[in-house]
Amino acid sequence: MTIYTRGILQGYSLTGLVILAIVVTALTAFAQAPLNQLADADETTAAPLLLTLQDALERARKVNPEYQAARTESGLAKEDKVQSRAALLPNASLTTSFLYTQGGGTPGVGRYVANNGVHEYISQGDVHQEFSLAHIADYRRTGAAEAVARARFEIAARGLVVTVVQAYYGFVARQQKYATAQRAEAEAQRFFDISQKLERGGEVAHSDVVKAEIQLQQQKRELQEAELEMNRSRLELAVLIFSDFNENFSVVDDAQLPEPLPVFSEVQNAAANRNPELRAALAAVQEANQEVAVAWNGFLPSVSLDYFYGIDANQFAIEARDGARNLGYAAVATLQFPVWNWGSNRSKVKQADLRRQQARLELTATQRELLAKMRTLYNEARTARAELESLSRSAELAAESLRLTTMRYQAGESTVLEVVDAQNTLSQARNALNDGQSRYRVALANLQTLTGNL
Repeated sequence: MTIYTRGILQGYSLTGLVILAIVVTALTAFAQAPLNQLADADETTAAPLLLTLQDALERARKVNPEYQAARTESGLAKEDKVQSRAALLPNASLTTSFLYTQGGGTPGVGRYVANNGVHEYISQGDVHQEFSLAHIADYRRTGAAEAVARARFEIAARGLVVTVVQAYYGFVARQQKYATAQRAEAEAQRFFDISQKLERGGEVAHSDVVKAEIQLQQQKRELQEAELEMNRSRLELAVLIFSDFNENFSVVDDAQLPEPLPVFSEVQNAAANRNPELRAALAAVQEANQEVAVAWNGFLPSVSLDYFYGIDANQFAIEARDGARNLGYAAVATLQFPVWNWGSNRSKVKQADLRRQQARLELTATQRELLAKMRTLYNEARTARAELESLSRSAELAAESLRLTTMRYQAGESTVLEVVDAQNTLSQARNALNDGQSRYRVALANLQTLTGNL
């Protein structure tokens, strides 16, 4: 092996050996590179994930803890109703036991009076049924509690929609403002170049160039701030919709296609029929009524029935040694009357009645708040929708004003201050349009928290 390697090396020049060493070193470093670094490189170069608003909502529902907590509470309330319903139905159980009693001197007779002998074997099934108005009222109470939990879950779901819509269209608006800042920076650079050319031709004073450069530096700073705000809004949206905090995504900009706003009568009917807060308040009153019924039923008697079938004998066998049959049945009926419990039942009635009064008060307050909130949110959405056309027209006029003012400046008919003012007016008009589009989307989402999807 040594002789063979030496022969190869003798065939190369010094330069060739240096190149060979560099290639071997690079291949070794690449082979020893961690796989996760290669994976990170692929991830950074991968195409960004394109998300619509519905995609963002679906992802947010999977990772939002408040939404999942409300969903869990709804599931727990449903299982409580299942358990209370089971208390109304017969239930069966199987018991097997062995009892040993100290002998009393006589064969087969034990000293413990309650038992039937020294050895007693019990293996029997029990079908138990209890009749109580309290169980019926409790079943109705758990049904109302389930309705409350479902309504609160829907409230959480609609609240999550508003949060995601705010973050989603907030990010869209920040992207649009960043694009506006880029155009403003390019326009300021163009105007700075124009002012320099006019100064070299002796058509304008040096003060115009200074003002144009000040405007250019201001637009550069605003571009940096716009990029910072865009990245910040991207992070806020990523926290809401990704479990692994992914930043490599983009969103569909549909803010320029606003949804139509329904008439107020449709909104009013939808709010009356599909508002979860109102349903929760109504269900809470029903739950409080059933709690009062449960408390009053503590004063009433209850009946229970038990049917036993199996073995209760001194030998663990179907037939005894004397041929008697051990397998048999028994039935027990129990009627229980409440007599005295130191005022506990009456105290429970008072507690339940206080809760019912509070639930009724909250229902009336919810109704008033719903009417006021519905009018407020509808007026907000209507105003935002009406202003979109005006904001769009203002942006078009500002762009045309900047074009004409720049042409007039080149012709010596306007001042540098007019051009700078036109540039700032155009940026403000475009940003106002972006804010107006986002405002309408958020206002519509807030209105749909009361009415559902119209």
